[in-house]
Amino acid sequence: MNSAKGDLDFELYPGLAFRGKWNRKPYKLIRKLGAGVTGYVYLAEGETGSVALKIGTEPMSITAEANVLKQFSKVQGKPLGPCLFDVDDFLSTNSVLPFYAMEYIEGENFVDFLRGKGPEWLPVLALQLLSALSALHQQGWIFGDLKPENVIVTRRSAEVRLLDVGGTTRVGRAIKEYTEYYDRGYWEQGTRKAEPTYDLFAAAMMVVDCAYPRQVKKERGNTASQLKKLVYQAPLLKPYREIVYKALMGGYGSAEAMKNDFLASVKQTEERSRVKRKRHKVRKQKGAPIDLILVMSFVLILFVLYLLIQSF
Repeated sequence: MNSAKGDLDFELYPGLAFRGKWNRKPYKLIRKLGAGVTGYVYLAEGETGSVALKIGTEPMSITAEANVLKQFSKVQGKPLGPCLFDVDDFLSTNSVLPFYAMEYIEGENFVDFLRGKGPEWLPVLALQLLSALSALHQQGWIFGDLKPENVIVTRRSAEVRLLDVGGTTRVGRAIKEYTEYYDRGYWEQGTRKAEPTYDLFAAAMMVVDCAYPRQVKKERGNTASQLKKLVYQAPLLKPYREIVYKALMGGYGSAEAMKNDFLASVKQTEERSRVKRKRHKVRKQKGAPIDLILVMSFVLILFVLYLLIQSF
């Protein structure tokens, strides 16, 4: 794939304009957005506005990814990932490069968004992510390469969307692509078999990421103990630490089960806050007469002192 990537580097550059070989839709490359195992993603200008182009060298891989995006669009409710617009070939000087055009989603990745907005956003984003994973799993797919860079929070509506479907794998097969830090195999907590628990481990690691300014290096020895320490010593994770650790240990059979526990924890936290606010309000109300007595006593003392001064 290194030589293929070299070919792409040579063939593609900002400013390049071309038409698809079959559908004849025009595109102009603006800048590179990222790279994956199967090719590069470019921001491009299409006939109706900005799009993201995934361009590779392997037709089978590009077609497979495009088919996954089609599956995403069939899921009821909000879209899980970018909308697919076009699938075609780019006939360059030296070769034919397959590509697909998809919706360009503006926003920030999962962790960067939360660090910028504050801890109150953690349950909001986590519940959205688990809803998206639940819908995906019900369609028979495992996302695979789940990491902050592949989960974007839209700028306008703060919706969680999944990006880069290159690692998406049918349930039961071997995971095609992964990133070590979010891979349970790297942390010695399971295999790389495509199943819901694989995605939920990565989702939990993303939540852990939000609690620290930078990624923590894996230590030698008992990785389960290290993961537990990471979860339980983070103040941000206190309301959800049992849920996050359970996901890291493979304790959830479905994203829906983890989502339900997260939702219950959010409701419990809100109820505790409501009771605390109510108690504080009662204390203030009870304290009002005492405060009034103190003020009146102070005024009385001042009045007595005034009379004494006037008598001299």
